Amino acid sequence: MSMMIEEADRMVIDFLKRILRAEEDKIKIIKTTKIDGGWSAEAEVFEESGFIKSLGLPTRVQDRNVYTVMLDNSLEVISYEQVDREGNKE
Repeated sequence: MSMMIEEADRMVIDFLKRILRAEEDKIKIIKTTKIDGGWSAEAEVFEESGFIKSLGLPTRVQDRNVYTVMLDNSLEVISYEQVDREGNKE
């Protein structure tokens, strides 16, 4: 089972790198759970501050965003969403 968890985590990291254009060292898996029909994973991703960026200011400020990623049994991503710090959908 642990090998499957590692594979699920790797798929989530690769997906978030691609979809968010995030660097791998800015992505951390914080929870992975086997569920009926697949896997559920939560990852925190440090991204440039959208607010500061919208002001056109240069910054090194990063927001901590949490994403839930759902995978099916063959480890294909079937959904993802950003959640707030309390785990609610944004």
